[in-house]
Formats: sequence, structure tokens, C-alpha cells
Amino acid sequence: MQKVYSKILSVSGNVITVKAKDIAYEELAEITTSRGKSLAQVIKLEKDIVSLQVFAGSAGISTDDEIRFLGDPMRVTFSDNMLGRIFNGSGVPRDRGPELSDNLIEIAGPSVNPAKRIIPQNMIRTNIPMIDVFNSLVRSQKLPIFSISGEPYNELLARIAMQAEVDMIILGGIGLKYDEYMYFRNELEKGGALNRTVFFMHTASDPIVEGLMVPDLCLAVAEKFALNGKDVLVLLTDMTNFADSLKEIAITMEQVPSNRGYPGDLYSQLASRYEKAVDFEGAGSVTLLATTTMPGDDVTHPVPDNTGYITEGQFYLRGGRIEPFGSLSRLKQQVNDKTRDDHRAIMDGMIQLYAEYKEAEEKRSMGFRMNEWDNKLLKYGDLFVSGMMDLSVNIPLEKALDRGWEILAQCFKPEETGLKSDLIKQFWPKDLE
Repeated sequence: MQKVYSKILSVSGNVITVKAKDIAYEELAEITTSRGKSLAQVIKLEKDIVSLQVFAGSAGISTDDEIRFLGDPMRVTFSDNMLGRIFNGSGVPRDRGPELSDNLIEIAGPSVNPAKRIIPQNMIRTNIPMIDVFNSLVRSQKLPIFSISGEPYNELLARIAMQAEVDMIILGGIGLKYDEYMYFRNELEKGGALNRTVFFMHTASDPIVEGLMVPDLCLAVAEKFALNGKDVLVLLTDMTNFADSLKEIAITMEQVPSNRGYPGDLYSQLASRYEKAVDFEGAGSVTLLATTTMPGDDVTHPVPDNTGYITEGQFYLRGGRIEPFGSLSRLKQQVNDKTRDDHRAIMDGMIQLYAEYKEAEEKRSMGFRMNEWDNKLLKYGDLFVSGMMDLSVNIPLEKALDRGWEILAQCFKPEETGLKSDLIKQFWPKDLE
């Protein structure tokens, strides 16, 4: 039975407070104002004092407006008809297509029982060498992309969406500028990936609470598809905007702030989303890749700092490239031995030589005399950056490994690489000897 109240105690920002009984956390409510009806969600319960976040903002709401509690939390539709569609942070279509209201499922449920999970062991190919070769993305992994504003992290996500070898993509945008939203839409449509993609898009002009729900909408739908046997890749951008929305609501609620004003439960809020990544036994999987922008390139900022404790590594995006140092996929060992015999050797050997190249580059910048080995390293570094690190490089894993051997052969003698002789005999380019 729906509960109706006609007395609002207070209006603070986009949060209203009402006295009510038997109300559930995250329950939806409908507010009837002189302008029409608005949707709100319960965000705090303190005995019989209920605080609600109004989706469309509190403008036009007066203290004698009617509030009708709907008895259910936020739900979203689920069906194959969602593919190729674009929804807002409330699950309402924003692509002018028909509204979907069948097979509603609840969002923000608990994480999957560990007993139902299997050990991650399958690689997701992206055709990006710095991922496939050096920090392989593994099915059911949860990884952030640490970046700063201005880096092409959205371009990287769009490319992964178009090229990742998964059954479907679920893309969630939080606090996007309108041109960023249109970029994703146009790129995926142009790349032919739209028909296997579901969008949940929240722009900077949309209500804050809708941005908070985007990850939950994406992950609820992804989990349902995974249970139906699909391998789903969830791409989120930007989780710092998500955390800032939490911070803004916490300030409105006059909560005691924690580090840099963020709420004390920031870790739990992030973990409850990231832990939805799963590989189901006998079904599909959910893999999560999320952008986290770092204000001032500060990795100790609360959002990346808390994220690092939850996730299984990270990609660092700097200078328009995925950096070899700092980037880490902790699960890559699960799949590197299943690709090609030389994968791990190329990965370790090229990174070690790249580290030596950085030392040689520093030596040159300080005016020291360069020897023959230093010059080889400098040549190698230039070829590594242009042939492997550049995000425009778009080649399958096997071709990327072959290119690694070609770069080594152009700069060094076989015995100078430190690689095993049996691998050199098998893979060293014969035409470059």
C-alpha cells in the first residue's frame, strides 16, 4: 500500500525531509507540485525522519506538497531490446525511442556470493599492445584508468568498446559534457559497435542523483546479461564525478566530512560497485573498466587512493599513452602462459630495456657522453614509443609480439636482449639478422 504525506519538514538544496514511518532505504517517492510530478529517492533514515534526494532538483517544491512513497527501490528494465539504446541516469530512454517497461529488475543489489565465482583465467583482447602484451585485461577483472583532465581517456574507452572481444558493452557516463556524450554515440555508431552496446548517460546538466545511479544501473543490467551467458564489459567514466556527487550530497546532509571533504563511507561506496565484477560458474561474466581522473595528477587523492585498495591493478594514462611504469594488471599471469610461448618473455624483456632507455635519456639530457649501448637504447626507446605505446597502434596480440621482436632486432644483437636462446631461435626475425 502506498503511503501519502502532505507535510515537508525542510528543503535543503536538492534534499527534502519528511516525517514518515515504515519507509525503506533507497525507496522511491513521487512528489506532486504545482509544476507537476517529480521523482525522489530515500537517502537517509533516522527513526521516523526520512531524507530524500529529488531527481530534478527542489526548485518549485513547497512544504505542503504531497509525497507518495511507492514501496519499491529504483528498478530498471532488462531485455535484448536494450541493445543499441541510450538511457539517462533514471533508466529513461534519451534517444527518442520507445520506453521499455517490461522485466524490471532492482538495482544496487549485493555482490555475488564468492562460492558462485570462478578464478579469472580468460583474456579479453583489445588490439591495444600496451594492454594486450604488457598488462592483459582478464575476464571478470576490475581495473581503473588513472588519468588527469585533458588526457584521451574517453577516446581510449570508446576504442576498447569497439574492439574488445566480448559479447556486449555497457557504457556508463557520469557528469559528461554534451560533446563527450555525442562523441561516444557517434564513434560507436561509426565503428559498428552500437548494436551490442547499452548506454546509460548522465551529463553535467542532469540531476546529481542520476549520476550516482549510473554505475548501479550499468552493473545490474550487466549482471543479468551475464547470468544469461553473456560476457559483458562495463565501461564507466568518470568515477571521480561519482565520488564528487557523493561528496555534494554528504555536505547537503551535513555529514561529518572525512579526507578532503569526502564522506567517510567513500571506500564502501566504491567497493560495492567494483566488487560486482564476476565470472559466473556455468554462465557469463562481468568485467569492469572505469576511468578515475586525479585532480592535480595526485594519486594520493581520496578517490584514486581508495580505488587502488579495491581493484586489481590500474592503467596510468599520461601524455596520451598508457605508461609502462605504474600500470599493472595483477591478473595478467593468469593468461600470459595461454597466449604464445614468447608472451611473458617479450613483456618482461621489453619493459626492462625501456627502463634502461629512460636512464640513457636522462644521461643524455644531463650532457653526459653517450656510448654505443646508450645509442642503441635511445633508438630502441623511440621505436618502442611509436610502435607499441602510441594509442593509434591497432594490431592483434600476435602481431604486437612479432613487432616486439622486430624492434629488438633493429636495435640489438640477439645476445644483448637477455632473452632465452630457444625463444630467440624460434621468433627472432630472420630477415633482420
